[in-house]
Amino acid sequence: MAEITSRDNGSKLREPRDNIRGRGSLRRIEVKTTIFGGLTIALGLVAGAIPASAHHSFAAEFDGNRQVKLTGVVTKVDWVNPHAYLYVDVKGDDGAVVNWAIETGAPNVLYRQGWRKDDLKVGDIVTLEAFVAKDGSHTAAARNVKLPDGRSVFAGTPNSTPNQK
Repeated sequence: MAEITSRDNGSKLREPRDNIRGRGSLRRIEVKTTIFGGLTIALGLVAGAIPASAHHSFAAEFDGNRQVKLTGVVTKVDWVNPHAYLYVDVKGDDGAVVNWAIETGAPNVLYRQGWRKDDLKVGDIVTLEAFVAKDGSHTAAARNVKLPDGRSVFAGTPNSTPNQK
């Protein structure tokens, strides 16, 4: 490396053409940027291939023209977003017990409609009006639920409002 001595104080100065460290730093930045960009694109492609758990529409899953009235024993209550679920054992005309999964509105919607987490417990008997699933499974979207204390509460199904009959 060539060195130049300053005349005024005797300090040594480098010639600009020998500033190898500066050029190497730029090269490392270019490589890091290229690697980061490549990884970002690869991650975007992989993420796009993973199926998204999107929120479904009411009409896609439930038949708004087919209501069912069910009375049964609560076996489980899930207060989770985006929908709370009730699981109810319903005895059919033939005596067979079928467990129904009943979708309701979001917990926040239920709370605003007068529900509380402790309104339903495993073992409680409930009566509900619901829209059946299009796929024929024992799944339904609740409209109204009659709680064990006798109150009838709206279940927050998007296809119906509390004022509909």
